[in-house]
Amino acid sequence: MVDVKQQLSAYAQRVEDVMLTRLGAMEQNTGNLALGSLFDAMRHSLTAGGKRIRPALVYAFCQACGGKLEAADTAACAMEMSHTASLIVDDLPALDNDDLRRGKPSCHKAFGEATAILAGYSLICAPFQWLTEDTVLSDAQKAALVHTLSSHEGACGMIGGELKDIHFETQEVVTLAELESMCLAKTGDFMASSCEMGCICGGGSEEQIRAAREFGMNVGLAFQIIDDILDVTSTSELLGKPVGSDEEEGKKTFVTLMGIENAKARAAELTESAHAQLAAFADTDFLHALTDALLVRVQ
Repeated sequence: MVDVKQQLSAYAQRVEDVMLTRLGAMEQNTGNLALGSLFDAMRHSLTAGGKRIRPALVYAFCQACGGKLEAADTAACAMEMSHTASLIVDDLPALDNDDLRRGKPSCHKAFGEATAILAGYSLICAPFQWLTEDTVLSDAQKAALVHTLSSHEGACGMIGGELKDIHFETQEVVTLAELESMCLAKTGDFMASSCEMGCICGGGSEEQIRAAREFGMNVGLAFQIIDDILDVTSTSELLGKPVGSDEEEGKKTFVTLMGIENAKARAAELTESAHAQLAAFADTDFLHALTDALLVRVQ
């Protein structure tokens, strides 16, 4: 039986070691530009904690396609850095205006708004530099990774989802279809990107890449539905962050639109669909176990 926490921890430690080593080398290459505060801000947010689910998916899908972990190191770093950049932006006063991120001061509170914005920019740019400079992957793999990350991250992916989320705050009526579309972009696209990039690193087939994309979208949407449920049913102690904030802010969520039981059923349906996509791969014990672990948070 797979120990999900242990495997997640191993993937997390690997990506953090690689990421911080390469970031240190990048800082040294800046010469006398005196950019210490910028790199400190980047490291502050990169080491704020979290489960590192996205890089774990990169590694796991690479292995599921028969690839070695070394081939997925840069892509795993790219996903974690891109995700961290999105969190820095989310926390800014113009968006969520959050002072804390995983119990630590958010980047703009620790380093000022200007430095936080520049740190976010830097964490968006660095992944593309690192991917093109990778010494393990082929040129075709590098091009595919750059295209995958940029398309899932951009206006038609995560960023577009973020804008929809902002609009929904003042939109009087939000339909279930609109909410799902927003979450598929805001959360699903990054999950899907992680899975696809892992397949590319592992030399996966087109069929496997399509299955990985569908898996990521299903898991991403289920993850958001479960977050909405936990905001109503959990406690701050168990969840590690304030609960009830969605209701206080009048947000439209899967719970407000569907009710708790129907939301649970929808999350379970998406989880089963995610499991089904894994039939295209070998060595999927961890991926099956992780999929179940994400759902069991509300069981």
